[in-house]
Order: sequence, then C-alpha cells, then structure tokens
Amino acid sequence: MKFKRFRKLILLFFIPIVLTVFFSGTNSYATAVTPDTDPEEGVENAVTDDEDGGFSVGLTLDSNSDETRLSGTLQMLLIITVISIAPSILVMVTSFTRIIVVLHFVRTAVGTQSSPPNNVLIGLSLFLTLFIMSPVFLQIKEEAIDPLNAQEITQEEALDNAIQPLRDFMLRQVREDDVRLFMDIARIDYVNDPSEIPTTVLIPSFIIGELRAAFIIGFIIYIPFIIIDMVVSSVLMSMGMMMLPPTTISMPFKILLFIMADGWNLVIGQLVQSFK
Repeated sequence: MKFKRFRKLILLFFIPIVLTVFFSGTNSYATAVTPDTDPEEGVENAVTDDEDGGFSVGLTLDSNSDETRLSGTLQMLLIITVISIAPSILVMVTSFTRIIVVLHFVRTAVGTQSSPPNNVLIGLSLFLTLFIMSPVFLQIKEEAIDPLNAQEITQEEALDNAIQPLRDFMLRQVREDDVRLFMDIARIDYVNDPSEIPTTVLIPSFIIGELRAAFIIGFIIYIPFIIIDMVVSSVLMSMGMMMLPPTTISMPFKILLFIMADGWNLVIGQLVQSFK
C-alpha cells in the first residue's frame, strides 16, 4: 500500500516536468556554444539565431585575474563588512550609548512601561547622536572621504584620517582610570602622549565611561520620582489602603511633575551639554 502511494507521488512529480520539457522543446532549444576566443582570456556570452526560429545561448566562465578587478572585489567586501558592523560602530564610538541608556532611565523612573515606545527612544537617540557628532562627521568628510574620492590619498590614509576625529572625541570623554584599567590588561606600562593609546584600548575605555556617566544621570533623575513614591506609599498606609498598589496612584503625579518641570527640555538639554 505504501509502495503504491510512493509510486503515485513519483508520477505526480515527474509528469509535469516531462510535459514542460516536451512542449518547450517544440518552440526553442538551448545548446552550449563555445566562443572563438580562448576561455582563459575573458568572459564571452554568445546568443545566436537558429534556422528554426529559436535561439541558443553560450556562456563561458572567466578565469582572468586582473589586479583592478581584485581591488574592486576587495573594496566591495570592505563595504559589505562596514555596513554589517555599522550599528556596532555607532554604539561603540559615538554618544549613542549614553543617550539611549539615560532615556530608558527616564521612562522607567516615570513609571510608564512602554511609553514612549522603543522605536521613538531609538529614533530620538539617533538624531541626538547626529546632532552631537555632526562636527566629527563633517571633519571625517573633509579629511577622509572627499580626498579619497578625489584620489588625493590612498585608502589606508583615508582610514587613518577617518579614525582620528573619532579618537579625539573619545579622548575628550574618557576617564583616566578606565584607560589605565585596559592598559594594565593589555600590559602597556606607559605612553608619552594620549595619541599613543591604542584604539583597542580607547574604545572599551570610552564605553565604560559612557555607561558610568549614564548611570549617574539616571540616579539623579530617579531621586524626585522616588520621593513621590514614598509620599504616596505613606499616605496610603496611613489611610489603611494596603491592598492598593502605590504605583497606580503615584504614576499620574510623576507624569504631572515631569510635565510641570518641562522634563524633556531639562533632560535632553543637560544630556547634550554633558558631552565635552
């Protein structure tokens, strides 16, 4: 019984294929055409007309190892690699980390679980990052991208010129203790100048400093809202309403306080000004 079902499945699978090949063969057919040129010299595509009105297509693969094509392949590979790690680069070497962490602290302190939503917070963080980093990006464009497009510098020089403005920005924000921590881990005893700090040491030091600054700002933001929670909890306890969750009563007061103090203006303004 199982064999009969299996045979029916085979017939159902092969009958459409046979019919397709049969009817397509009555109109046109395709054969491989070998070009006159040597296949080791380049790529050739041949399309010739048939006497019966059909056509035949020939295709040969290229084994040419031109240096310019190899360079173009490497450039494409480099572009794809940069695009794939662009979000990580944005988080690691810009002001995005501090901004997004502080905004999440604000939402948690107010007590609204999903308002503003994550998409709004990420979008606001991206635009604030572009606003803060615009001088750095402009310097990268003037010193690296434009000369490279004009073929005035090589790709290695353009990469060095692009990294330097980011290094200067991170050096202005980084703490000496964080740099010393990673220098000790990397077994680097001493550097004569901050420019001699390796980028592999500077980036994690910058990230730790950004997280520390974001947590300090978040702690300061939490203080007035914690006071509101304590006052509401004390009032509810004194009234004997122990079963009523304090957050249900305190959240409207938190939102009212945040609005009356123009919280978004204060938080965003101080957050932007916290970058040196």
